[in-house]
Amino acid sequence: MWNEYISAATTDEVIKLLAEKGSKARIVAGATDLILELERNVRVGVETLVDVTRIPNLDRITLDEDGIIHLGPLVTHNHVAASKLLRERAYPLARASWEVGAPQIRNRGTVAGNLITASPANDTITPLVALDAWVVLKSARGERRVKLQDFYNGVRKTDLLADEMLVDIAFKGLGKNQRGTFVKVALRRAQAISVINVAVVLTFDGAIIEQAFITLGAVAPTIIHAAQTEAYLGGKELTDQVIEHAALLTRDAAKPIDDIRSSADYRREMVRVFTMRALQALRSGQEQAGMPNDPITLLGQNHDRHDKGFSSLQHVEGTAIQTTINGQEYSFTSGSDKTLLRLLREEAGLIGTKEGCAEGECGACTVFLDGDAVMACMVPAPRAHGAKIVTVEGLANGDKLHPVQEAFIQDGAVQCGYCSPGFLMSAAKLLEERSAPTRNEIEQAITGNLCRCTGYYKIVQAIEDASKVQET
Repeated sequence: MWNEYISAATTDEVIKLLAEKGSKARIVAGATDLILELERNVRVGVETLVDVTRIPNLDRITLDEDGIIHLGPLVTHNHVAASKLLRERAYPLARASWEVGAPQIRNRGTVAGNLITASPANDTITPLVALDAWVVLKSARGERRVKLQDFYNGVRKTDLLADEMLVDIAFKGLGKNQRGTFVKVALRRAQAISVINVAVVLTFDGAIIEQAFITLGAVAPTIIHAAQTEAYLGGKELTDQVIEHAALLTRDAAKPIDDIRSSADYRREMVRVFTMRALQALRSGQEQAGMPNDPITLLGQNHDRHDKGFSSLQHVEGTAIQTTINGQEYSFTSGSDKTLLRLLREEAGLIGTKEGCAEGECGACTVFLDGDAVMACMVPAPRAHGAKIVTVEGLANGDKLHPVQEAFIQDGAVQCGYCSPGFLMSAAKLLEERSAPTRNEIEQAITGNLCRCTGYYKIVQAIEDASKVQET
């Protein structure tokens, strides 16, 4: 899929590479979108991938002295969803990030990548536009600041030049007199692209709205403001009549299309319904209902880490990928142009990790990469260099099965078994994160895993039983 893969050690190195290679190079962070684009020939002419995931301090969420919140280019959706600061000062973004994919996808996918992919259905763009965010783009020519609203030129088209790197996402955090929320309509509860999404940010003077920002996703080529609604709400209180009229105005702002996921008429009606629900929730102070206080992330215990002393490295065919899998050292001189899933199965011969969908939808390929649960089909193989990987073959401790493996057997939580490796990995990581998870937390943990045989009931029961064994 690519000719060379360069793991960069500094931002300056990335900028230099982009200046030299231009449109033939693409930056890789989570790669959850880019892998699919390359496999489907959506991104043609890409020869070099520049991996930035080992550059220190790019995954920071900070609040400066002026009240501006900054997200580094490696801040993932799970970083945002789990951030107390963002829950308090940018709730619409925290909620949208939690709605993205499933834990394994949120562990790799970055907010910066979501912005750059530029799909009008991408969840984090809508709240960031409502928060009046901007991005900082860096090249060998210097830095420039672009309002996020002006960053988009059309469907999957941005103002980012071939030699530029997005180095900062910034916005002013919500004040004490401001509240906001994000709502999404999708075809299932998790792992689903938005049919429509709506972000609302309101500034209050008592019960009166001083200013309103309402943005809509998946209803136009780019994220749009419901400008008439914003103007209408100014100076008003959220009465039933005001909410109903605001929802109608917002519906009229949407200009959706018919596609495989929805008709245009359905999208417009859902804009009306969910704008009404968002405003009602803000009026009642219930806008955070349904969002867990402490979301399940399936992150390793040391997820705030970097590769100390890492030097940049170029991988081409024949360059050794030296990695540790299930405690054993491996060196592969082939497979540098594959995904981690195919490296594990074809080069390492570890076929317990299954390929179900090859697009991050089913979770059958879940493994631990440096402690974090990820979808192996979404990870470029060279990212394994210098990493520690655990597959389903490594869950057992010698001859002793992991508690979730024993519970799956005892409870009959397996039929065809194809999905089982992914469920076992997600469950094992959950029990590292929460020794006694609630049923809701178990359900959160397995939202990225699909099963078509057991109906999930026995799987959930097995995870509950495994947690009880672990406690004793």
